[in-house]
Amino acid sequence: MKRTVCILAGSMLATLAWGQSTGNQNTDTTETKQTKAQKRKSEPSPGRQVANGAGNVVGGAARGAGSAAKGVGKGAADLATLHPIDAASSVGKGAAGAGKDAGTGAVKGTAKIGKGIGRAVKHIF
Repeated sequence: MKRTVCILAGSMLATLAWGQSTGNQNTDTTETKQTKAQKRKSEPSPGRQVANGAGNVVGGAARGAGSAAKGVGKGAADLATLHPIDAASSVGKGAAGAGKDAGTGAVKGTAKIGKGIGRAVKHIF
């Protein structure tokens, strides 16, 4: 019985000691506080990051639609002036530009949204 109590007490103390940090514990944290304050001021809030990300997604889609419309319009003009090869080329360029613009906006926007959500969850916990 005494042996069991000693083993339990020893393992409990070992568990408590294990959770302690052995790193350098400076009491002078004024520099750390200042750098944290500067970092907070330079980064937008999580909500603003999510909103900016949504704006990037929508902006990319809008630029893509504009690029597609520009290509189709130029293609229609080329077709009307009896330049079918140039018309196909213009429509193809417009479609490629639309894909590039929409894809870039979606990737950048998704990254910002993910970062903003991650920071928001970090603040909760």
